[in-house]
Amino acid sequence: MAYVISYDVGTGATKAVLIDMQDLRILGKTLVAYGVRHPRPNQAEQDPEDWWRAIGTSTQSLLESTSVDPKEISCLTFCTQMLGVLPMDLDGRPLRPAIIWLDSRAEQEARRIMRRLLGPKVFAMVAGCAATGKDVLPKWLWLKEHAPQTFAKTHKFLDVGGYLLYRCSGRMVSDWTSASGTGVFSLRSKEWETLLFRVFGAPRDKMPSLVRPDEQVGALTREAAADLGLLAGTPVIAGAGDVPSSAVGSGALGVGDGHVSMGTSGWVGVISAGAPTGKSGIAAIQSADPRYCLLVAEMETAGACRDWIKSCFFPTESAEGSANQLYTLQDKEAESVPPGADGLIFTPWLCGERSPVADVSVRSSFVNLSIHHQRPHFLRAVCEGVAYNVRWTIDILDERFGFPLEMLRAVGGGAQSLAWMQILADVTNKRIEVVEHPQEAGAVGAACVAAVGMGIYPSFDALKSVVRGAHVLLPRREYRETYNELFEQFKRVYSRLRPVYDQLNRPER
Repeated sequence: MAYVISYDVGTGATKAVLIDMQDLRILGKTLVAYGVRHPRPNQAEQDPEDWWRAIGTSTQSLLESTSVDPKEISCLTFCTQMLGVLPMDLDGRPLRPAIIWLDSRAEQEARRIMRRLLGPKVFAMVAGCAATGKDVLPKWLWLKEHAPQTFAKTHKFLDVGGYLLYRCSGRMVSDWTSASGTGVFSLRSKEWETLLFRVFGAPRDKMPSLVRPDEQVGALTREAAADLGLLAGTPVIAGAGDVPSSAVGSGALGVGDGHVSMGTSGWVGVISAGAPTGKSGIAAIQSADPRYCLLVAEMETAGACRDWIKSCFFPTESAEGSANQLYTLQDKEAESVPPGADGLIFTPWLCGERSPVADVSVRSSFVNLSIHHQRPHFLRAVCEGVAYNVRWTIDILDERFGFPLEMLRAVGGGAQSLAWMQILADVTNKRIEVVEHPQEAGAVGAACVAAVGMGIYPSFDALKSVVRGAHVLLPRREYRETYNELFEQFKRVYSRLRPVYDQLNRPER
């Protein structure tokens, strides 16, 4: 037996998954929710103790529901939300609530950073997109300016994964994938970029040690073991951020292999042997496989668009019914209207966008609305709008990076909707393969990383035959012309309405 507990620590909840790594079989899973605090507009914080309580509660529930003996657990590991900032003192205590990825308070600091590199356009040419208040480096500088006492007392800055690894093992570290999201990590040397710290006045001495994603950070301490209900000495493997973990959990592991994630946000990721300079909001980060990088084109809202339209059209049902039932109803209604939604186009930019257009001011719109459009048209247009966005990203990855993606592995909660995945296949004209457990892909991927680190699998290459596709959706030729035409109009909507979005939604407004 090779049992691994993998924790997917997200924004709203932590999911613990117990996996038999011999055949990648999920033996059990459990979910513990927590909240996000918004002290002021554009701010989003979490209490790190909430993460730890969720880890303990979910672990004990998992062991109880599966009747697995703690001594049978080979190791534990993490898949975590990225881009968080948590200052820790010398005694290992958080100095304030964690500033999470959703927080955009550091917009002014982001602008100052870009001015040091000759402005947003030059910065975007180097990094792939303009810096924003959501990025890690601006958040560090915000704390330095607005909370100088906290900054001065900070021994190390950790993120979500780093904090949980510390609570488990007593070591303050950052795995390579999470470190690569800070903007001051070298993808070539796998070290912190000392020069960039000096240029931007960032805290090099306050950064944790770096570890490989498949590295054993340490062993579960007695205190942590008591909180989790596991045995002291259980190996703790670093794991990876949610995006690199999902890439592994998708089975898209070779150079040029791509996956698409349809969670609350979304992204298209492609494995790359090198670290190409970003374009159109597409950035290179460290892959969970230490040999490679991962090109990531992030969409701020994907599944969130379906959640939004659900709350608009099904307010009573959303409050009373189950989410799965409502998504099934959405799918059924969306399929009742023809592909193209009778010309109704939706732009899926509810919270601005990173890729395929790096634009914080852009917003969503329904275009070409007429009197005969009804609820099913809106539901289908939303699904198609997200798919148009994915297609635009795929085209950029092909034309500007040289990665022609003929097939995409699909993960995330949205991938459970085969109706939506069929729309995605039709719009993109690509083969879509949905993995066996799409909603658990992050946790499964982190467990696979840990299994390599523990020697359960000899290499990352060996994982390709383990992660299986469960459903295959092929593009339907009869809808190609319709979607080709509407896709061109979708792109034109952005170029024509961009000045309007900019005037309505300037950051200084």
